[in-house]
Amino acid sequence: MIRWLFLLLILTTSASAQEEVIAGMSSSRISISANFDGSEILIFGAVKREQSPPEGELGVIVTVEGPGQPLTVRRLERRALIWVNGEAVRIARAPSFYAINTSAPLAQLLNTQADARARITTRRVIGTIDAPMEVNDATAFSQALIRIRKDVNLYQTNINAVELREETLFNTTVTLPANLVEGIYISRIFLTRNGEIVATSSTAIDVEKIGLEKFLYNLAYDDPLIYALLSIALAIGAGWGASAAFRYLQS
Repeated sequence: MIRWLFLLLILTTSASAQEEVIAGMSSSRISISANFDGSEILIFGAVKREQSPPEGELGVIVTVEGPGQPLTVRRLERRALIWVNGEAVRIARAPSFYAINTSAPLAQLLNTQADARARITTRRVIGTIDAPMEVNDATAFSQALIRIRKDVNLYQTNINAVELREETLFNTTVTLPANLVEGIYISRIFLTRNGEIVATSSTAIDVEKIGLEKFLYNLAYDDPLIYALLSIALAIGAGWGASAAFRYLQS
């Protein structure tokens, strides 16, 4: 009996031996200044294993997710000669930015069950949808959100963007657009074999506004009245200055 238990322990230990991810990145802090026009982050790493690779081709998926927030998505409807807000659904949480870089097509790397558990693809990372009873196609609202944010480069899916060498070393570059939201961004790395996730790693990236950009951002949220008055004053000053310059050129 003891011999069988010992054999079972060996088999269990062998079966549960997993590959590990050792990862790094070029920068863990992004500063948004008045002239910020986007940035790139190099994410790299190695696969650590104490034995020969298991069966099945290794795949690598790298994601970068911005701060999540609830939002309402409305459908525009044409009534008479104008467009008005129609049906609306509430999305519990949607990341402000989301990028997926892969070493191969997603269908080869990840099965549906693994995606549902880890919430990797864009449609999975978006939170639950609260829709009124009269809305029959609630998923169309989340698809519209994904499409709109893809158009402005806030949602990205970059297939074959991860370079994997000898199933050991990997690297990829994630492009961050200029219209980033301030906050903590999370980078996740997934190793997959046969459609299943075999190892994960995560790292935080701090994105913050600095200088004039931070001052105006804080003023808009902390003292909106002062921000509004300042905006009006600047607009009046700019208009007066342009008028004075025009009169001077005509004289």
